[in-house]
This record gives sequence, C-alpha cells and structure tokens, in this order.
Amino acid sequence: MARTAAQVMDIRLDLTRPRDDRRLEHFWNRVVGAGRANEGLRADWQQQLSTARSRGGFKYLRFHGLFHDDMFVYREGEPYFHYVDLLFDAILQAGMRPFVEFGFSPSQLARETSTVFWWGAHGAPPTDYAKWAELVRATVDHWVSRYGLAEVREWYFEIWNEPNLAPFFRGTRSEYFSLYQVSVEAIKSVDSALRVGGPATSNFVPDSRFEGETEDLSQHEVALSADDLDALTWKPVWVTAFLTFCAENSLPVDFVSCHPYPTDWALDAHNQGRKLTRGVNATPTDLRAVRTLIDKSPYPKAEIHLTEWNSSSSPRDYTHDYPQAATYVVKANLESLGLVDSLAYWTFTDIFEENGAGQEPFHGGFGMLNQHGIPKPTMHAYRMLNALGDTLLHQQPGAVVTLNDDHIAALVYHYPPEVTLTVPASFDTRDVAERTMATGRTERLSIRIEGLSPNDRYRLEVVDAEHGCALTAWRRRGSPRNLSPVDVNVIRASADAGVVTGHVVSARGVLEIDTVLRPWAIALLTRW
Repeated sequence: MARTAAQVMDIRLDLTRPRDDRRLEHFWNRVVGAGRANEGLRADWQQQLSTARSRGGFKYLRFHGLFHDDMFVYREGEPYFHYVDLLFDAILQAGMRPFVEFGFSPSQLARETSTVFWWGAHGAPPTDYAKWAELVRATVDHWVSRYGLAEVREWYFEIWNEPNLAPFFRGTRSEYFSLYQVSVEAIKSVDSALRVGGPATSNFVPDSRFEGETEDLSQHEVALSADDLDALTWKPVWVTAFLTFCAENSLPVDFVSCHPYPTDWALDAHNQGRKLTRGVNATPTDLRAVRTLIDKSPYPKAEIHLTEWNSSSSPRDYTHDYPQAATYVVKANLESLGLVDSLAYWTFTDIFEENGAGQEPFHGGFGMLNQHGIPKPTMHAYRMLNALGDTLLHQQPGAVVTLNDDHIAALVYHYPPEVTLTVPASFDTRDVAERTMATGRTERLSIRIEGLSPNDRYRLEVVDAEHGCALTAWRRRGSPRNLSPVDVNVIRASADAGVVTGHVVSARGVLEIDTVLRPWAIALLTRW
C-alpha cells in the first residue's frame, strides 16, 4: 500500500496465499570501492576491509593507483610485484576478490605527471602503448602464476578510470579507445576467458559536452540554465561510441562500466559554475537508461558494473556522515532491482587520501567506516541490505519483505516526501546536512504478516539520528578533534547498532508491529 497524507507505512502480507515470488539479486554488495592501492598496505585499512566484508557481504574491491610509483611496480625492465602481492593477498584473505582497475600510468610511462589528487596520480596516456600493453600482460600473467587461472578468471579487469575527465586522462576519446584495444588484447593473450570492460566514464550528463574528442565546457550551459534538471534526458558518457568502436574492431566487451553519481559539477567557460543535485529518482532512472542502452547494443549480454556511486562525488560532503545518506542508499538500491549487475558504493572507508587525509573524525568522507573504523549510518544501510534474503516476497514504496532461508527479513526506509532531491550535499559547514536532517515528519509503521511459525521471535532494529549514528555519539563526547582510545570505544559502542525491540509471533502465526519512525530512519526486521 502507498503512503497516505498522514504518513503511515502499512505493510500487510499473508504468506498462506499464492504469491508471485521472484529472485532478489544483491547487486548492491557485489563491488565496493576504496581510494588507492597504497592505502591498502595499512593494517587499519585491512582491518576495516574485513569489517566491511563481514557486515556488508561485499565480494569485490575496486581502487585506483595499481601502477602508481608508490607501489614500485614499474621501472624499465622486469616489473616488481612485492607491494601488489601484499595487497592482493590481503584482499583475498579477507574473503574478497579484486575488481582490477588498470588506471593511471607509472611516471616513467606517463605523457604528463601528477595531474590529479593529493598523491599525484599520473592521469595521462602512456607515451608508449606497446610498453603499457606489456606491463598489463606481465601483471596478469604474474597473477595467474601466483593465484592460479581458475581464481583469476573470477576477477574483473577494467581499463582506466573516468577517462572523459581531463585530470584523469590528459588525452582524447580516440586515444582512450586505442588504449582499451591494446589493453584488452594484452589481457586476453594470457587467457581468453578473463573478463575485461570499460569505459569507466563519469558522469551521466544531459548535454553534448562529451560528444567530441574532449570535453566542451560551453555545453554545460544546458544544465546550468535548466529550471528543472529532471526534465532533461541524462545519459552515460561515451558508452554508445565505445561499444560502436569495439564492435567495428571486433574487440571483446565482457562488461560495461560507468559512474552514475546523481549530481553534476557543471562549469562554465570561465571555470565558474554550480554543484547541481538531481532528483531523488536519478539513480534508478540512470540505471534503467543504461540497461536499455546495453540491451539494444552490439553487446546485449555484457554485464553492467557501475563501479563508483554515492549521493555525491565529493570526499568533503558532510552529508556522508548523516543518517540521510544511509536512507538514500537503501531507497536507491531497492528501487533499482534487476537493472544492473553491480552498483559499487564509493567507498568502504574514510582512509582515503585523494584530497589528503581528513582533518577530523567526521569530515564528510565517502567511507562507510570513518578513519578509526567506527561505522557510520551507511555501514548500517549495507549491513541491513545484506541481511535480506534471496527471494522477494513483497515490495511497496518504502519497504521490501524477503525470505531468508525459512524466515522473514524485511527492510523499511523513511525518506521524507518533503525532500524531492537526492540528499543535498553539504560543503564547508554542516548547515545543509542539518537542515535536511530536520526535514520531514515522523511516520507510523504498521506491520501485519500472517502465516509465520507460531511463537517465533523477531527483532526490529531502527537506525536514525539518535540510534546507531556515530556523528551523534561523537558530539556527545564534545566533538574531539583527536580521538583517544576511550573516545573511540565509547563512540563505537554507541554507534555499532540501532535500537532493537523484540516481537513474538502469535499462536495463530501472526506477527504484528506498530511503532513510529523518525524521518530518515531505516529499520530491519529479522528473526531473533
């Protein structure tokens, strides 16, 4: 049933009646992001990866900087893989697999150096494509020797990161297509069953800014002058041209990747502009668009992996620390079922140094876990999504009910209807995030599920601004800039889970729950 004007979430389900069950694919936790390879050599990063894996169920990890100079892989002559081996061993030991990004050149091969990020990624085409191809081939061959062909066949290999954006690729679209060609040929020369894809572009746009060889800033005016961003037609960048090039050159495309952030940092010809936030339905709309595009393309069987996604593309957006970010994660994913193979949250941790390290414990970083490993509300969002079953029994606006083995698992979210945008980003101060958090009214949650096992016990866990929110717990400690071990333990204890209530199925097999949810709450119902 839909929400009424009184904001009542009414969930009614009778399991004894015929249903149209369908399989629920957990596409949200197939891939997750991290910053750069060298950060993964840290002990605390590796501990947090294990936490994210155990709670969120993530299967693959994607990151930048595999060949950056701080991994010491490339010099003239034979590559050296010691640091890479340490990192990949740790990923596999955590129970995950790498989603390999062959992106950014080592300095000795880069046409330009230190083009982006605090750590100076070399976002430029290689000066010698043959040497690049040999580096890629030698790297894949090393992994096959170290981990075995059967294991490496389970991995994915993505060519570059966001090559449509000048800081990430100081070249043209045609140069990227040529780079894809030599890279895919190098990988497939090791084994034809290895999975390769691209173009890993960012972002969806409503104009023709990326239809030429390089970005045309004058075309940003379409977005900058729009009265209604959601009245425009947003489309992924380069995907059609990329697939056409690959088909014309008989190149394999095992998967298509791009980055559907629901925002647009549009600049005018003078590098002035606005950071635009799209409507709350931007993500499912974009995923539906790319699904339709691939279905009609020369590669209709290609998997779709959206290898970066978040409510915004800034690692200094205070909204990332708030409950509304978690509610958006749940809403966007549950309203995008069946459209793609993965939607990779960027990132699992605030140990992330594209802009340098954060200057306080809660600085608006991308991570589900802060720098100290304390879970933010988005970690709870993915933990709750992971608790859902593989069979979808029921879906309505604001809720899904699933079957997990032989018991019910349901997830409810209260995204206030007063907020029609993707949760607005909050830069420089927390003011926008605070105003968004204060928007909306409470909602009554009424659940009645029939046909359960009599006397079974269920638990309802609620995460909101007062429960399971690390930012709130930090503020209660006086917002210390440098956390002591006691601070970390106290904040983690408060933020580690939401508030839990117990509920018993009646002798007639009926579970009834009546409660109230604050705005931006997420709630998980599972058997106790």
